[in-house]
Amino acid sequence: MEKVLSYVPQKARKQVQAVLEESHVGVKITRKRLTKHGDFRKLQNGTSLITINATPNPYRFLITLLHELAHFKVSQSQRYRVKPHGIEWKMAYRQTLLPFLNPEIFPEPLCGLLASHMKNPKASTDRDFNLVMALRNYDSNTGQTSVFELQDGQHFQLENGRGFVRLKKRRTRIECRELSSGRIYLFSPHAEVEPLLSSSR
Repeated sequence: MEKVLSYVPQKARKQVQAVLEESHVGVKITRKRLTKHGDFRKLQNGTSLITINATPNPYRFLITLLHELAHFKVSQSQRYRVKPHGIEWKMAYRQTLLPFLNPEIFPEPLCGLLASHMKNPKASTDRDFNLVMALRNYDSNTGQTSVFELQDGQHFQLENGRGFVRLKKRRTRIECRELSSGRIYLFSPHAEVEPLLSSSR
């Protein structure tokens, strides 16, 4: 519990502790994953687990935690299978986020952007461009760039050293080719990568 609370904004810690104690859901901090900020799943032993990427950005961490807690609430209240980000989850997410939606916890413009985001929340905050850009102001300066800021044909690499070249933008993702294997991958536009000088157009 103490480790989880250390990642959220200080003014939100008592509220988060109360929610987690009431929910009885496990929360595990993981290393950064490129494809997601967090996830929720039911385990075979009947318990539930939320995993969240470790991040120095307390606002991103809290938003991810509340997103996944909404999944947990849906799993507890629905006996039948529902869409992962359908109307049941949207309602649960609004109910979970609302008590935290105040400028003492989320500074402006984050608080206002979250209020708008909450009206019809997306499956991922990464699909809310304005919210993503506002959250980046609270990220540590890593010298990385988002994939959407690269030009088509520009090379980049991930933290693990894997190299890619940006190809083209699809509707919600950006198509990139891995340099070593030639395989095509779809990246979130906001995935943070390290640009390389070498490029081919």
